[in-house]
Amino acid sequence: MRIPRRAARVAILDPTGSVFMLRYDNEEVGVHWAMPGGGMDPGESPLQAARRELREETGWTDIEMDGTLLCLWEHDFTRAGVPVRQHEHIFLARGPRQVPLGDLAASHAADKILQWRWWSPADLAGGSEPLWPPQLPELLAAVREVGAPAPPVDLGFVPNGLVGGS
Repeated sequence: MRIPRRAARVAILDPTGSVFMLRYDNEEVGVHWAMPGGGMDPGESPLQAARRELREETGWTDIEMDGTLLCLWEHDFTRAGVPVRQHEHIFLARGPRQVPLGDLAASHAADKILQWRWWSPADLAGGSEPLWPPQLPELLAAVREVGAPAPPVDLGFVPNGLVGGS
C-alpha cells in the first residue's frame, strides 16, 4: 500500500525558454530529472511549499511566483524506504538564468540530488533521460506558444513505466 503525499514543484523558465532541472536518484524509479520541489509541510499551501522547496534546493529567493499553475499529476515512487503516491502541483515562474546559491551539498545529498542544469527547449525535445513529468516537453512547448494553460493541465496518474524521456 502506498502512502498519499502532497508535493509542489516550480518550472522556472529563463528568458530563452530553458527550464531549470535537478537530477535525482530514486531507489524505485532510478535516476531522473525534475524541477525543484518536494513534499508539503502540514498547514502549507502548494504555493508556499513550492516557494520553500525552491529556496531549500537552489538558495534562490528572487524568483517571482504569481501562483500560475502549469499542471497537476500523480505518480508512485519510494521515498526514504516508504512507498508513496505523490500528488504534485507544478507552478510556472520566470527568472534569470543563474546557478544555485550557498552551500547546498548536505541538502542535495539528503534528497539524492546528483546535479543541476538548465534544459533548452531543444534539449527537452531530444532528451533520452527520464523526466518528471514525462509530458514536460509538450507542456513547456505550449507555454512558449500560448502562455500558461488555463485551467492547468491535469495529467492524472502516470504509471512508472511511462516516466521517461520523450
